Amino acid sequence: MAVRTRAMVAAGVALAAVAGFGVYLSAREFGHKLPLPQAARGCVVEADGRVALNAEQMANAATIAAVGIRRKMPERAVVVALATAFQESRLRNLAGGDRDSIGLFQQRPSQGWGTPEQIRDPRYSATKFYNALRKVRGWERMEVTDAAQKVQRSAFPRAYQQWADESTVLTRALLGNATGAVACTVGREPAMRGNAAAAALTAGLKLDWGRLETSVPAELTGLAVPATDVQAGWRYAHWLVSHADDHGVKTVRFANLEWSADGGAWSQVRGDSATPNQVIAEVFAD
Repeated sequence: MAVRTRAMVAAGVALAAVAGFGVYLSAREFGHKLPLPQAARGCVVEADGRVALNAEQMANAATIAAVGIRRKMPERAVVVALATAFQESRLRNLAGGDRDSIGLFQQRPSQGWGTPEQIRDPRYSATKFYNALRKVRGWERMEVTDAAQKVQRSAFPRAYQQWADESTVLTRALLGNATGAVACTVGREPAMRGNAAAAALTAGLKLDWGRLETSVPAELTGLAVPATDVQAGWRYAHWLVSHADDHGVKTVRFANLEWSADGGAWSQVRGDSATPNQVIAEVFAD
């Protein structure tokens, strides 16, 4: 009797495990969202909608958007790219995945996406995704999930659509179509400080955006980026805030608003402190 009971319990556990896995697969396939990982330090994006991300996710989203803009991809392409990275990696630069999949888009070296080292570079992997999307005939008229699937060829072709709303909010903010839309809180101890932080921030900005004539603002350690118009200014401002946690950014100022790591929010500045023609980022001092 004891043996029979143990067998029945084992069978019940096995059935429950199978059922649970089936629910997981159904959730991915039919669009029921799985929770995004959150951390104590994080970001909130508000642009006709609201999205909460941790610092790593926000930095990766900003890089994906910047690469799309630099490659002159339309706004819709950035939405598709972000939705794809949401589904494939939750906007994390993963070291591995299914079979030999790597990175933000879970691209596979064995399928010709590049070497493992290349795919681990978010800028490279985003560029490869946009290049592949550009080759899809009529992708601009497709649903987000169909356009993504033409590139990814996933076993769950409808899963990308579940991230379309979040990706639209992020795209609106990161492309500069919203004001003060990215607000991040950072750790008490900056990842880097002083001239090292300013140099790394400048290098990252140029890697994502291409050639930018940055300068060193007077009386503070950081950088200034010229803003040819309001939209460009907010693109750079939101990128800088998105990368604040990993580059020791203390404040970002554009127009008459300033984001501060002390509180992680945007606030108005006095008229004589406004910067309508440039975005100024200050890093934590040594």
